[in-house]
Amino acid sequence: MVKIQRALLSVTDKTGLTEFAQVLARLGVELISTGGTARLLREAGIAVREVSDVTGFPEMLGGRVKTMHPRITGGILAVRSNQEHMNALRRHDIAPIDLVVVNLYAFEKTAAKPGVALEEIVENIDIGGPTMIRSAAKNFADVAVVTDPRDYAAVAAEMQTGGGCLSEATCWRLAQKAFALTAAYDRAIANTLANLHSSGEAGLAIEPLPAFLDIRTPRRMSLRYGENPHQSAALYAEGDAGVAGARQLHGKELSYNNLVDLDAAWQLTREFEDPACAIIKHTNPCGCAEQSTVLAAYRKALACDPVSAFGGVLAFNRPLDGETAAAITELFVEAIAAPAYSDEALERLKTRKNLRLVEVSPAPSTLVVKSLSGGYLAQTEDCITLDRKNLKVVTDRAPTQQETSALEFAWKVAKHVKSNAIVFAVAGQTVGVGAGQMSRVDSVKLAASKAVLPLKGTVVGSDAFFPFPDGVEELARHGATAVIQPGGSVRDADVIAAANRLNLAMVFTGIRHFRH
Repeated sequence: MVKIQRALLSVTDKTGLTEFAQVLARLGVELISTGGTARLLREAGIAVREVSDVTGFPEMLGGRVKTMHPRITGGILAVRSNQEHMNALRRHDIAPIDLVVVNLYAFEKTAAKPGVALEEIVENIDIGGPTMIRSAAKNFADVAVVTDPRDYAAVAAEMQTGGGCLSEATCWRLAQKAFALTAAYDRAIANTLANLHSSGEAGLAIEPLPAFLDIRTPRRMSLRYGENPHQSAALYAEGDAGVAGARQLHGKELSYNNLVDLDAAWQLTREFEDPACAIIKHTNPCGCAEQSTVLAAYRKALACDPVSAFGGVLAFNRPLDGETAAAITELFVEAIAAPAYSDEALERLKTRKNLRLVEVSPAPSTLVVKSLSGGYLAQTEDCITLDRKNLKVVTDRAPTQQETSALEFAWKVAKHVKSNAIVFAVAGQTVGVGAGQMSRVDSVKLAASKAVLPLKGTVVGSDAFFPFPDGVEELARHGATAVIQPGGSVRDADVIAAANRLNLAMVFTGIRHFRH
């Protein structure tokens, strides 16, 4: 057990500190602090000693030097069972420090500010904080270190019930967390400085891809297995955003494949402003719709391919209501992702014992990382949006207003279909999806063969250019009237000529959406 008699408090994030310090003070703990932290505690009526009073030396160099002094570091690092250490403390009149409550300058937040100067970035590299944290963590057998405000309540409760003491297990856990914090902090500094480059008059800019690919994320949960039963798997995530940080509300434990499909479905629905539903099977959409209501979106998405939807994964970009939930219970579904669920929706869906329900909040853009033999590939997210005014009409006939709306919808869905990707659609609804074929004309044939809704009057979205006229000829044979594609083939002229001959409207985006 570690008896807490003296504590050093010096924090950037002051969330919950006053309440925690009040508990410490009531337990008779002597509080030592610096600058703004000391002022905050005094304003709350809590007795506190300044670090400068302990060291006999004032803060200097604009606050760069405060806690790095033998009277502080010695008090933290002394091993209580080492008689030589304790004699040295007595000889130099140094009091032991049993608890270190420190968090660090917000370096990453500062570095991410637009137009931030190098001088400001450097000034927000914390020196004393990591030193205090690492000193306390190294001496975890005798000193507790608290770096996260979320731990205040548990530490305070244990001290109150334990007569001002903390267990060895608690000190060990806190030390592990502290070393993880300082390691992450140092990595953030190294990576940020490695990615800085001069951008002329604009000053400094940060490269979009890191000089070092550094991924360190805690294991959130072990999974029963990976893609197949003979593979081991786990989910790694930090925070509560995105599918990785989603909150499961009901159902069996999530599998590796569930999570991959839920992410594919969730990301697709995020493309749309109006209520949207995506139905995913093996990461490809077998139905997607954007309508005026969630229920209409679900029904339209399901109508695209109700056979493939069996056993699929659903996502919505709006809270799920009871009426839509009732409709969903008529279909066997593996999992659902939505930003929220009404009480009625939960009541209806929970009648399906194994149905996995997850509540998802939007996540910020991140690097897309894939492993390959001997290394990793990383790229920025494909988050470019299409501006209608930038569409280039390349055929004699321009698309109608209705066709243009359908083309824009098809283009958004095609972005989330494995290449080669072909999507037959009408405004707000997929009609046929062809994914992952080795030739584009085969993707057209597959999409047409999967369609259960009429293809006449549909439009087609293609994630990349048509290398030959045959793909355009095939989609026209099935009744499509307009095409959206990036363009850029050496045979664009032949493809455009075929479209004119077939009275198709065709627009080029100049943007490709390969998805491997």
